[in-house]
Amino acid sequence: MNTILTKTVSVIFFLCIASTATSQDIPKYDYLEVIVIQKANNRGKVKRIKVEEQTSLVGKQITIKQLEDLEKTSDLLNYMNAANWEFVDRQSIVSEENDPVWMSYIFRKKK
Repeated sequence: MNTILTKTVSVIFFLCIASTATSQDIPKYDYLEVIVIQKANNRGKVKRIKVEEQTSLVGKQITIKQLEDLEKTSDLLNYMNAANWEFVDRQSIVSEENDPVWMSYIFRKKK
């Protein structure tokens, strides 16, 4: 009787360990939004890069000033790639034909 109880407890114990070992961790990311304002009819020349204070920048090696000093969209993408931020999405807003184009670039980085 004692051996059956021991075997049953052992099997239940190993099943519990196996189920926790196979569970996956969901990766956590910091997200960062960078606003790029471009001239409408000047082949996408950047007029200004604007970054608001965001919690995802706390403790990171990049700063708002460094981002806002960039002059081209390609510089922004290269800079973020060098800092291990992954480009996720871009959305643009155009109101009138000659108005500036507001573009929102979203980046993410594993915590």
